[in-house]
Amino acid sequence: MSTTERTGVEATIRRCRPADIQPIVIDGDDLESTAPGHLSDLKSALTERGYQPATITVEACFAADCTLATQEEADRLRGFVRAAAFLGAGRVELRIDEIADPERTEPALAALAERASREGVDLVRTGDPSRAG
Repeated sequence: MSTTERTGVEATIRRCRPADIQPIVIDGDDLESTAPGHLSDLKSALTERGYQPATITVEACFAADCTLATQEEADRLRGFVRAAAFLGAGRVELRIDEIADPERTEPALAALAERASREGVDLVRTGDPSRAG
């Protein structure tokens, strides 16, 4: 055991080598369920075939100007963050085409990003009208 303490990603990847596994992107619509039992079976089946989920893509819909609808959508998206963490995917990509009420939606998305960060998942927003130039 070394007396020199190594920290950070460099120490972890120092002796990395390629793996015979194919990274894939999963479309969230193609997941039958985000329940742990289903995800466990899916993870095993993907591993047997030599696949490793890298990203889960999800269409997010915040078109309704309603607090309840915003919360329901945030809860649905949280399921995909949990699924990504369970499957070992490091990224969830949200495709957002419309946001009816940014003042209502942004706190929900901020909470989702915080949750993703705690789960070790990077949350990326694309097509997001609230982030337009």
